[in-house]
Amino acid sequence: MLPSEASAPRTGDREIETLAAFDEVMAVRGSLAGLRVQAVDLTDRTAALLGADTADAVFLGCPMTEEAAAHVRAGGALVFPPVPGLPFDPYRALLYTPDDLFAGLADGGYEVTPDARAYTWFQETKADGDVFASMLRAVHDDSVSDALDELLVGARVVGVMGGHAMARGTEEYAGAARLGRQLARDGFTVATGGGPGAMEAANLGAYAAGYDDAMLDEALVLLAKAPSFTPSVTEWARAAFAVRERWPSGGESVGIPTWFYGHEPPNAFASHLAKYFANATREDGLLARSTAGVVFLPGAAGTVQEIFDNATPNYYESRGGPAPMVLVDTHHWTHHLPAWPLLKALATDRPMDARIALVADVAEAPTALSYLSRKP
Repeated sequence: MLPSEASAPRTGDREIETLAAFDEVMAVRGSLAGLRVQAVDLTDRTAALLGADTADAVFLGCPMTEEAAAHVRAGGALVFPPVPGLPFDPYRALLYTPDDLFAGLADGGYEVTPDARAYTWFQETKADGDVFASMLRAVHDDSVSDALDELLVGARVVGVMGGHAMARGTEEYAGAARLGRQLARDGFTVATGGGPGAMEAANLGAYAAGYDDAMLDEALVLLAKAPSFTPSVTEWARAAFAVRERWPSGGESVGIPTWFYGHEPPNAFASHLAKYFANATREDGLLARSTAGVVFLPGAAGTVQEIFDNATPNYYESRGGPAPMVLVDTHHWTHHLPAWPLLKALATDRPMDARIALVADVAEAPTALSYLSRKP
């Protein structure tokens, strides 16, 4: 079980990320000195701000009255005001939820959602050389990384990598969903690239982990009516939300998508979405946080890149001892895209050799992951 993102600051934590945490700190400490208040609407907390010590405090994107802002600055605080007109909050303190990114989907379609509008903004600004836009993207992505690290404290994270082209209604999609379900039932936090295809399937499986097996079978039938996010992201996403509405208390998992690939919408089954503008930050962050291992389903160029992005720190042990790597589908990884022979050659006579496996079928992956984790 992942910790709640809305909890009060942990002991020694300098960040205040919710209004409830702000009120608790003020009730207990009566001071904001040295703290960081991140993306909290303080419009109705003027009286508290006027009476607080704000020496060396930092306010990141916190709406407040002009009187309060002037007072906290005079008290020694640094104030970064909200940036108007953006389809995203660069200072956001918590990860996205599917409801956040798909707001407006039911009535207006995908084009009006914050996710689509953020991608449009990215397309308009990524090549214009505006240092302000670049700074906003960097601040946003760093805020997302901070929120992701806080969420995953103590979690046993298994990454599931695979291509976006895997269609709903196929046996491959169903197999990836069953994999995600089994990993979640085994106590792992499932993390994916947060997009469609194999990524969505694994997040769906984690969502279904607390239900009986019939629920996943029924959900797969419902989703198959909109097999792909092309030609209509709207219909694809609405099918997912229909499943969530019918079975509303799904299990938690993480998706780490990117606006860099604008043709790939996020999926609605990851309960926590760490969406980035910078794909390199996203890719490295996903793999680095998969501390309990990674399962690689059949994919194309992106999945091949992820295999060797993950193999490199395992080879050099730059993140400590090598973590398990399980490649699924013998034919795919030895003949279609022969990544396995190269991976095996790299691992020879190194500790990572005891942490890699190739399995023929996705159903074998959880057992292989468990075996690799136990090997000396």
